[in-house]
Amino acid sequence: MGKTLAEKIIAAHAEDAAEVSAGDLVTVHTDVVMANDVTAAIAIESFNAMGVGEVYNKDRIMLVPSHFAPNKDIKSAEQTRTLTMFSQDQALSNRFQVGRAGIEHVVLPERGLVLPGDLVVGGDSHTCTYGAVGAFSTGMGSTDIAFAMATGKTWLKVPETMKFVYTGTPKQWVYGKDLILRTIGEISVDGALYRSMEFTGPAINALPMSERLTMTNMVIEAGGKCGFMPFDDVTREYVEARATRPYTPYFADDDATYYSVHEFDVSDMEPQIACPYSPDNVHPISQVKPEKADQVFIGSCTNGRYEDLAIVADILQKTGREFNPDVRVMIIPGSQAVYLAALRAGWIELFTMAGAAVSVSTCGPCLGGHMGVLASEEVCISTSNRNFRGRMGHRDARVFLANPAIATASAIMGRLAHPDEL
Repeated sequence: MGKTLAEKIIAAHAEDAAEVSAGDLVTVHTDVVMANDVTAAIAIESFNAMGVGEVYNKDRIMLVPSHFAPNKDIKSAEQTRTLTMFSQDQALSNRFQVGRAGIEHVVLPERGLVLPGDLVVGGDSHTCTYGAVGAFSTGMGSTDIAFAMATGKTWLKVPETMKFVYTGTPKQWVYGKDLILRTIGEISVDGALYRSMEFTGPAINALPMSERLTMTNMVIEAGGKCGFMPFDDVTREYVEARATRPYTPYFADDDATYYSVHEFDVSDMEPQIACPYSPDNVHPISQVKPEKADQVFIGSCTNGRYEDLAIVADILQKTGREFNPDVRVMIIPGSQAVYLAALRAGWIELFTMAGAAVSVSTCGPCLGGHMGVLASEEVCISTSNRNFRGRMGHRDARVFLANPAIATASAIMGRLAHPDEL
């Protein structure tokens, strides 16, 4: 019987099994263990309570300050200090700091620290992002992360797998963000609960790595355990330029058993909008009321990469427009490397002159932490991944999720808008 990607990678890391199937409970060896400034502090406390002394591998522990970084208050400063001191005391090979890193789900792939065939566990729900490069990656609680840091092991129930096939050629202004929003809208926020999501088809093969990372990033918004893009020439080119160690790609068998198969023809798809208050409340933009915007946020681990900022720059340069003066526009590169590349391209000046506040890399606005918290009844057009009540600030604020082109047009027009209107 054929195997899915999840089954193959888990089997390759299983302690006592050469082959696994959906539903099996197995102990596995990890390749990378990750946590951020929020979850690492709790994991470190649990690690110290275990009395182990040293982490299992100083090269494979990644502790990245991102959520409340730069430190927004004393509590967040203490959390970051805990992370920093632990990294120094343990002599971790990869140390991350404000000004030298960014959002973990942007930093780790761009530095080649997560690779095809890896098994990655992270103290953040969007750890599923790394499936874009062919890694089995999933989020876990801080105590599980502590155990993984100490032993290099964790346990998993092998997930069932859902297959998603995308055909056709997307129109202009339709991106991977729209494909994943449409998918979540179809299956709901718990439609893939504790399942693996394999994304395939000609439309997926044509996507650049940036858009593949966007899609796997939002697997958790469908309840998924993990998600995968196929390993192909796009993956190989991206990984070979960054890989810090050898890797082994895996491929799903043609006769693998899937829980379900879903097909989408993207040829006539419009840009998709997730309306309040759920990522599955998705509609084509033509069916959404053009709400007046108080804030536009372009960034996050979903759409804070260089290619996302290129969309913003291209629209501004081609239209010669500025952002609406009544809209707060927050543009936050996903990493320091992205910021530097945008600086060299002249985009930081372009964004600033257009009326945006350009920030150091942080998750801040996405989780309502800082750098753009919403007030009561405010409306935000955001390129991030969640729009539940209270996600980005006041529980009565309303967040619309969209791709970077829609966010840019909305920032210019002062309301939810399509780029064609410009």
